[in-house]
Amino acid sequence: MNKSETRLSTFDNHGYDSGSLIKKTIWYFFNIFFFKSYLFPFSYPKVVLLRIFGAHIGQRIVIKPSVNIKYPWNLTLGNDVWIGENVWIDNLAPVIIGDNVCISQGAMLLTGNHNYKKTSFDLITQNIILENGVWIGAMSVVCPGVICGSHAVLTVGSTATKNLLPYTINQGNPALEIKDRNIQS
Repeated sequence: MNKSETRLSTFDNHGYDSGSLIKKTIWYFFNIFFFKSYLFPFSYPKVVLLRIFGAHIGQRIVIKPSVNIKYPWNLTLGNDVWIGENVWIDNLAPVIIGDNVCISQGAMLLTGNHNYKKTSFDLITQNIILENGVWIGAMSVVCPGVICGSHAVLTVGSTATKNLLPYTINQGNPALEIKDRNIQS
């Protein structure tokens, strides 16, 4: 059987616009100094910078050190959002995060993938939505196109490859619903 092969030299991103080169370059350096570094632990200046670069940001945001945000102009954060150390928000497409969302240490929100069926390995992007009250556990991955329903939990080290239903606890790779989330007042 004659099979085609991947040819990365034919990769063409022509249909994808990530913003101007100047804007991306300036953000690159701000991201390294203020976000990815452990030398700058304060959240408020980070929030101001995100707003300057086009992010829509609510109130009382906590952004720990060593957070990597690809493109702030594709980021929306509600109120009372916590983003832990070493979180990577690879937002080639919009990432929309509701109120009272916790993204724990080392979690990754990935909006990009590749079309493995094409020799040119074309880029595919899809939005991610984390509705109100979602908790993304440490070292977890949320894949492109996933909507985490209100108050859903993705447990430590799990991978969400499909939507998570509201008020559920999801575990594994791929994540499966293991039980309901019951919140006591």
